[in-house]
Amino acid sequence: MRGFVDDLAGAIYDFIKFIIKGFSYLLTGMLIVGIPIFLFIWLINIFN
Repeated sequence: MRGFVDDLAGAIYDFIKFIIKGFSYLLTGMLIVGIPIFLFIWLINIFN
């Protein structure tokens, strides 16, 4: 029974770690792509 609980806890831990890592990669990508695009469009609007 203890082995089953350990395996279940490990599976839940891996799933939560996967979700958090995926969200952090998504957020990092949005920042890396979004900030330069925002600055580029802001500069276009200033000189327009």
